[in-house]
Amino acid sequence: MPVLERVAIADPDRPKMLDRILTSAHVSEAMVVSTCNRVEVYAVVDAFHGALADLTNILADHSGLGLGDLTRHMYVRYSEAAAEHLFAVASGLDSIVVGEQQILGQIRSSYAEADAHNTVGRTLHELAQQALRVGKRVHTETGIDAAGASVVSVALDSAARIHAGLGGRTAVVIGAGAMAGLAVAHLTRAGVGEIIVVNRTLEKAQNLARNATENGATASAMHWDRLVEALGAADVAVTCTGSVGAVVHLADVHHAISGRVSRELVVCDLGLPRDVDAAVSGLPGVHVLDMETLQRDPGAGAAASDADAARSIVAEELAAYLDGQRLAEITPTVAALRRRAAEVVEAELMRLDSKLPALSNGDRDEVANTVRRVVDKLLHAPTVRVKQLASAPGGDSYAEALRELFELSPAKAEAVSAAMESSPGALADDHTAASLDIVTTRKGQPDA
Repeated sequence: MPVLERVAIADPDRPKMLDRILTSAHVSEAMVVSTCNRVEVYAVVDAFHGALADLTNILADHSGLGLGDLTRHMYVRYSEAAAEHLFAVASGLDSIVVGEQQILGQIRSSYAEADAHNTVGRTLHELAQQALRVGKRVHTETGIDAAGASVVSVALDSAARIHAGLGGRTAVVIGAGAMAGLAVAHLTRAGVGEIIVVNRTLEKAQNLARNATENGATASAMHWDRLVEALGAADVAVTCTGSVGAVVHLADVHHAISGRVSRELVVCDLGLPRDVDAAVSGLPGVHVLDMETLQRDPGAGAAASDADAARSIVAEELAAYLDGQRLAEITPTVAALRRRAAEVVEAELMRLDSKLPALSNGDRDEVANTVRRVVDKLLHAPTVRVKQLASAPGGDSYAEALRELFELSPAKAEAVSAAMESSPGALADDHTAASLDIVTTRKGQPDA
């Protein structure tokens, strides 16, 4: 079984995985993004190597893979690179179909799930929300999604080439989730003759079929126990159920197509792990289009100019995000410096009161205002300048210098080791563009 299928985290298992990740003493926030071509863990950590070891062990235990087998297919991104990666993912630059928009919804759902499970805090909240804004901007300002709105479109375009068009054909959609809804919409636009929605919950299948009918398609629903019957009528089948393991077996398809003469069946397996038994592709007259096949499709690439424009937006937004994060880090230090100055002023005014008790209230107020103006003027230039310097790479050192010089923070931040990025590798096998990313970031400083 390909590595990505073994590491994939099914929807019902994600809350449990988040709980496991948060058991690490080094992790304070976590979000899991598991889609048809990626498994990614975003984590806020206080010790890089300790958190990396914990996360790797958790994923190895979940997948049943040895640590060596897992790490050979794993990318680790830290700090600024972590933010840049998520922005690129949200923009569709890291998808099988470059520019596909579905990943935006998947990131939004992953964040919402983690938020509802109380595993995200300020750092991941800001990172995820900014990534969603970047992705939306890329799709609005570039033509990167011109190659296809999703993996579904590429799969059905391939099916149309095999069948010399889908007009008048019978299509079976297995499942009733978001991917199934996309498939029904594409099939309707392609002018198929009939759509059959098959699902374990008949009511969900009926709702999707009803929506298709309202949009002009001829559609019906069947319960899962009529799967073989549905496949027997199909020219095209699209499946993405989110199940763990195959749900369309060799015997099902063999029985469904027995007796058919010169009639091809195209099965678009968009599940991760795969929904269709690998042996099905060996049946005569059956074409299985899985994620690996679709990755090699020419329609999976966006125009180079649009991709370059998208990357420029990502770079611009990343720079702005990093500037904001650095400024956010220096602001509490500047505020602490001003508080320290105010404390010193008040202490000196109290000493003045004890030495000159006969000083009138008017004179005391004048002295106090004069001292405060002097302090404000002395602090104005350095505090403005340190904010400017902090927005540049390495700017956090200026905040540290202020803390040291004025004893604003007696405890020094723990040094975090630099990220060690593993050798680039594809997840699943040499032909699959998917990647497994453990994306880590230092608590309170996700990017610098």
